[in-house]
Amino acid sequence: MPLTSPSPRKSLHDREISCTGFHRSDGLWDIEGRLTDRKNYSIENENRGQVNAGEPIHDMWIRVTLDDNLLIINVEAATDASPYSICPDITANFSRLKGITIGPGWRRLVQSRVGGVHGCTHLVELLGPIATTAYQTIFSKKAENIKSPKLNQNQIDVEEEVNTSQPKLLNTCHAFNETSTVVKKRWPNYYKG
Repeated sequence: MPLTSPSPRKSLHDREISCTGFHRSDGLWDIEGRLTDRKNYSIENENRGQVNAGEPIHDMWIRVTLDDNLLIINVEAATDASPYSICPDITANFSRLKGITIGPGWRRLVQSRVGGVHGCTHLVELLGPIATTAYQTIFSKKAENIKSPKLNQNQIDVEEEVNTSQPKLLNTCHAFNETSTVVKKRWPNYYKG
């Protein structure tokens, strides 16, 4: 276990977030995320009556369909379990994310379109891991295609872009700091150590 041994304790709440990236047969990308909250004890709920220990209080899904440039083509959200019967009514609003790109300003755009009373706190939270999963899915696959011996013209264009423009990940975290050994090895032209 990577953390130190904890003090004696009792588990009360469990949140699971899972995200999966898919490459579709039409060339687009689907990123699906699910958020589930469970209590380890039973609670009373004004809309659902008793919610038994281990039963989801929140069980919510989002599917974001993207192109190669992280432009959102479609969004679908669903709420299977929530504390209030009106919670699922807001899922249609997530289609407001169509037409925006995951990248700089992403969080601000999400908040302006589905934040506060225009969305659901839990579904908005899920969009962060979905965005990260999109990067991991799409750029890993594009990099794999660049390394393959059979390059088509689009892949050659992407390879040239990767070699001639500043890396999008530069200065986005500790490891990709322009003064780090990772940048020195991976992008020596951008190393400033």
